[in-house]
Amino acid sequence: MTRKRRNIAFSLSFLDIMACGFGAVTLLFLILRHNATEIETPDPRLASEVELLQQDIRQAEEAKVELLNSLEELQLELVTAQGASQRVITELQESEKSIQSDPKDDIAKLRQLVEQLEEQTAEMEEVEFGDKVREFLGDGNRQYLTGLKLGGERVIILLDGSASMLADTVVNAVRRRNMSDSDKQQSPKWQWTLRTVEWLLAQLPASSRFQVYIFNTTTQPALVGSEGEWLDAADSLVLERVVEGMRNYSPGSGTSLINAIDSFNDFDDKPDNVFLLTDGLPTQGTSAPKKYMVSGQQRRSFFSKAVGTLPAGIPVNTILFPMEGDPEAAALFWQLALTTQGAFIAPSRDWP
Repeated sequence: MTRKRRNIAFSLSFLDIMACGFGAVTLLFLILRHNATEIETPDPRLASEVELLQQDIRQAEEAKVELLNSLEELQLELVTAQGASQRVITELQESEKSIQSDPKDDIAKLRQLVEQLEEQTAEMEEVEFGDKVREFLGDGNRQYLTGLKLGGERVIILLDGSASMLADTVVNAVRRRNMSDSDKQQSPKWQWTLRTVEWLLAQLPASSRFQVYIFNTTTQPALVGSEGEWLDAADSLVLERVVEGMRNYSPGSGTSLINAIDSFNDFDDKPDNVFLLTDGLPTQGTSAPKKYMVSGQQRRSFFSKAVGTLPAGIPVNTILFPMEGDPEAAALFWQLALTTQGAFIAPSRDWP
């Protein structure tokens, strides 16, 4: 039996094709792998050049910022210079106008301005001083009292009527205390005090209301029967009756400042300005002391307790008359004036 011969030509050709294909793939792989290696490995010289370029860019940006800032400053200076030049131009124009204006017109304007100021001053004087109902003329026309605030809608005058108001020394005060009422009323120190009260009444605005209380160990109004009543400063008859009541009073006894301040409770509307005329610290509180002699420490204590009862916000203006043996009075009443925003003075003997 005859065997058939196998056909191997196709098999050899297929192997050739496969070999050629594998070789081509290998060649492509080698080529691509080589190029990839070259791309992945950077050139050091190129990297340094890139870094230098980046530094140049940063420096250029910083220089740009500096230039922009300088430009803004120059623009601000330009605006300032333009404003200054405009002001100079305006001033020059105004100067030219003033030079060209007629001096007579300027004089007329000034005269008119002076007349207006004089009219305003006259109106102010008429309001503050022209409405005074009572007139008071002191020796030498010394009608002034520096620092006192004489205004207020409700003004109360507290007049010390104790025995010490009869003289400047303790010995003379004791001697005059034993005299008759008429002699007490004519004591030089008491007359000086009454003239001071009259001066205060003469300075009150006509639109204000007032009251005068005389105090020693107790307190009473100068006008009998007017307790707790605000009097009209524009009523001349009332003013005369108040002055007459003060002249008929005879000083005596001790001094209770706390009882004088307690008299504020007599009024429905509290005072907004207080004038205190006295010559020293109080000698008792609400009641008489147990001992006849009162020490300086006790008088300071009486004063502190009395001041502690003052309503808040009321200025206290103290007129302190001379009295021996009370060296601390001036300092304490001065401190009271500072605390209450009032005033403190010790008048000369020829005032008012």
